[in-house]
Amino acid sequence: MADALPSAIIAGISFIGRTGGVVKALAGFRKRHHTVPDAANVVTQAFLGKICAAELGEQAEVLFQKIHTGLGYRRKDLWLALTPPTAVLTAKDFTVEIGYALEATNPARYAVMLTLHSLRNGELARTEEFAAIFAAMFTEISFGLKKGARVEAMIDAIEALDGKGGLGVAYPADCHECRISVAGVAAEVCCTGATLDMVFSRAGSPRELMAEFAAVRGAFAVSRELAGLIG
Repeated sequence: MADALPSAIIAGISFIGRTGGVVKALAGFRKRHHTVPDAANVVTQAFLGKICAAELGEQAEVLFQKIHTGLGYRRKDLWLALTPPTAVLTAKDFTVEIGYALEATNPARYAVMLTLHSLRNGELARTEEFAAIFAAMFTEISFGLKKGARVEAMIDAIEALDGKGGLGVAYPADCHECRISVAGVAAEVCCTGATLDMVFSRAGSPRELMAEFAAVRGAFAVSRELAGLIG
């Protein structure tokens, strides 16, 4: 997986999953003593860290045990650092981070972001064991681009195709990013210049999401300019 990507172009890859809920439903929230935050700032984020500790700890422990038993890791192969509102699972082959944060536009709710990154063993990520551990956990892939990409050039290349390869593109007036649709791929592709991101409508394992990325690479192959962006 990661080792199959063009290292001269891709700086790194992250798999991202998002969930969330209402603040007052967290185990540490005491209705008689606490009030629901009306803003997301340093103070309220610190408050969230205190009241989400139980949920974060349980979520991290469950994932720790799934990785430990599913991959046969020993004690020295896997570490858990729990510092609410964040937990970091550092394995010998990858890192997983769990972070809780108040939603900026609706601080009565919190968001949970699960990020798998620093994948050092591409073959491991292709295994059934790895897929079972992370089944239905991720809805996004983010690729860091070593040299970056000119968003305007990507837009021009896709528009020059006139629909060839099933590619379409949408973008704002300032072209700070572009959103690409690929026929047959159930994901939106976004290029910001520094990253190439894919957002899926259905959660899956890293192996499933990378299979969809392979389809995008295939579609990009119809244009030399596009193919050069992601190999």
